[in-house]
Amino acid sequence: MSKSSMNKSGYCSTVIDTVSETRVGPGCTRRDLPANAGVRIWVVDIAPGAEWPRIDHHDEHGEEIFVVSGELIEGDRRYGPGQHLSYAPYSSHRPRSEIGVRLFGFNLLDRGE
Repeated sequence: MSKSSMNKSGYCSTVIDTVSETRVGPGCTRRDLPANAGVRIWVVDIAPGAEWPRIDHHDEHGEEIFVVSGELIEGDRRYGPGQHLSYAPYSSHRPRSEIGVRLFGFNLLDRGE
C-alpha cells in the first residue's frame, strides 16, 4: 500500500518508498507509480552487481529513463545521477549496475491500456 494523496489543487503526491515493489529478477525491483491516463511511470532499483533478468524490448513508443542515484551500465557505457536516456521505438537493452542504481522510467501507453 502506498501513501498517495490528491490535494485540492488537483495533483497527487506519492512517497516512492511506500509503493509496493515487484521483484523483477535477482537484485531488480520495480515500483509502479500513479500517473495520468496514457502514461506509465515506474521506479527501478538494481542492486550492486545485478543485471536486468532479460532483454527489455520496446514498442512503438520507446522508453525514457532518468538516473536518480548510483550508476547504470548499458553495454560498455556508464550513466550517473542526473543523466537521461531515451530509447528509440523498437529498441532493446539489458541494463546492469556494479554499484547499484535507482532510475525513473516513463513510457506512453496505447489508449486501450
